[in-house]
Amino acid sequence: MVSECKRLFFLLAALAWTTSLAWTATNTPFTPKAFSTTVRFSSTTSTIPVQSIDSVREALSELVRTKQCGPILVRLAWHDAGTYNIADGSGGARGCMRFEGEGEAKFGANNGLDIARALVQPIKDSVAKDMSYADFWALASIVAIKEMGGPDVKFRIGRKDAKSVDESVEEGRHPDGDKGSDHLRDVFYRMGLTDQDIVVLSGAHTIGRCHVERSGFEGPWTNDPLKFDNSYFVDMLHKNWTETTSSAGCPQFKDESGGQMMLISDLALLSDPKFRPLVEKYATDEKAFFDDFSVAYQKLTELGAGELQEV
Repeated sequence: MVSECKRLFFLLAALAWTTSLAWTATNTPFTPKAFSTTVRFSSTTSTIPVQSIDSVREALSELVRTKQCGPILVRLAWHDAGTYNIADGSGGARGCMRFEGEGEAKFGANNGLDIARALVQPIKDSVAKDMSYADFWALASIVAIKEMGGPDVKFRIGRKDAKSVDESVEEGRHPDGDKGSDHLRDVFYRMGLTDQDIVVLSGAHTIGRCHVERSGFEGPWTNDPLKFDNSYFVDMLHKNWTETTSSAGCPQFKDESGGQMMLISDLALLSDPKFRPLVEKYATDEKAFFDDFSVAYQKLTELGAGELQEV
């Protein structure tokens, strides 16, 4: 079992549900639109017409706008896909967290993601009941990124859900926030990702915050945790970061105002000679960040998937 200070996990493990603390699956202020088709699909995979995908997108967009829950939806998709091991093909995006209280749903790195699953379940039950969970969670995160001002990410359909909780991988595939660049490479290379992927995907820390009760760390990375831009890289370079600890005693850094924080795994991007030039690039060129993020995030959300279809 990971220690209290090592639950940050997979770079976005502390991306959180930010402002409202009382969300429940039944507290939804809207009714999702019905599918415009009667075609039925398998419970473990999905092939769905464009007009139906549009209905799902609309419902998810309304949820993100109403609940301001974009960061936790990104984290949900990250943690579904981020268990992938390219060496043996295990893990990846397959909806394994849907088995509540078992397997991957119990991982320390996935603390709080039951909130995300409850938030989107009414949409799943109404307008997306024939999508696989893996497809649905990936689409939810892509919609959330766009709603928060981020780039368009291409969505393809056809991810297959795990058939049972027995397909859960072992715990420990998500990285620790208190480790440096060598650890990041171990985790991301295991997934088949690159140094550029590590840096550009870390840029998703421009949204969300850490919650001490989940990860041991606390605070937002940027001044506006609900705005997807390149502030993470700008602030990393231009603010002064002082070593401190969270209220749980976990090591992290704070800026001079005390209102923002960075983790050891974040500032490792500055000290690594291969990572730093990319940080500098994305801090000065938001379009380059968005363009590269779109490619890397699609790659991430498709890890472990077989042949996918254009929609």
